[in-house]
This record gives sequence, C-alpha cells and structure tokens, in this order.
Amino acid sequence: MKIGILALQGDFDKHRLILEQLDLEPSLVRYPSDLNHVSGLIIPGGESTTMTKLMTRGGFYKYITSFANTNPVLGTCAGLIMMSSQAKDKRIKTLGLLDLDVERNACGRQIHSICVPLNVNINGKSQPTEATFIRAPKIVRCGPNVNVLATFNGSPCAVQSGLHLGLSFHPELNGVTIFHEFAFKKSVALKEERIHAA
Repeated sequence: MKIGILALQGDFDKHRLILEQLDLEPSLVRYPSDLNHVSGLIIPGGESTTMTKLMTRGGFYKYITSFANTNPVLGTCAGLIMMSSQAKDKRIKTLGLLDLDVERNACGRQIHSICVPLNVNINGKSQPTEATFIRAPKIVRCGPNVNVLATFNGSPCAVQSGLHLGLSFHPELNGVTIFHEFAFKKSVALKEERIHAA
C-alpha cells in the first residue's frame, strides 16, 4: 500500500520512517497529480500560512478535497489546521475535511514545546503513548461527527471523523506508530468493507 506525504514544507521525512516501520510504502507528494498513485495522504507539521500559499500556488485544494472523499488523510499539527473547518486566521485557507475549529500556536512559542504522556482511545481500547507538542494548535470546537480520541489540558488533541484523523501533536517525533496504523491500515480496511457491502 502506497501512502503519500505532502512534501511542500515541514518535516515530512519522519513520517516516511513511520510508514516504513508499518510496511507501508511512502511516496512524496509534490504535485496534485501525485495523488493519483497513493491510497492515503499525510499532511505534516510545518507553518500553516506558508502551506496555504504553496497549496494555493500549486492548485492542491480541489485535488485534496476530491481525494479525501474516498481516501484517508492524516494531519499532524499544521496538518490538523489545514484539515479543519476554520483556523480563526484569515491568512489560512483550510480544506474543511474535519468539522472543527482551531486556534494556531495555542501552546505558546517553540521554546514552550513539551512531550507528555497521553491515553488514547483507539478501537475501544485505551492505549498509553507519548505526544510532542510544538507551537501546537488548540481545537476549540468539534462537530457532532468528530470522535475525540485523546485530550490534553481539557481540550481534544486527537480526533477522528470518517476516514480522517487529525492530531495537534507530532507522533512521528517519538516514533509512535499507532496513529499512522489506525489512519491507514484500519481506514483502508474499513473502506474495503464499505465497497464490498455496496
């Protein structure tokens, strides 16, 4: 299974290593046409205003929203911002893949970055993991179809809706694989079940 990593800006190489640990084939996505060759997409951390400019310049918006209709997307940190309905910042154009609103840099500056233990509810089971927050966004509103998988300081920090998963932290920096596995292996299996049921 080939999974794309949006490689316009940000530290996307760590995601490649996680995919390889899961025996998933990583593929860097630098042009919209690259989406034709993958079964899922990662939107990595980075700088959301810069991502907006690069995605607009490259004509990515309509291609990613169309791709997301039938394929799983995982967003981390800035990737979560790009997947949201609203980023509360007029400089950012979001994709609207997750029914939630976010605030940028809600966890402070980069010097305030932290790594904390989290309990994540995946597949009905609570799993302990580590989460690194770097200038992390804060989810301030979740729609009714958004499933909260984990919280930090009373706010959702890991959410799932349909095929899509959004995280306000960086699991790839801690070598944590459970989110990538859930987003792609589990979501693709669910997608195949829906196709067979139809």
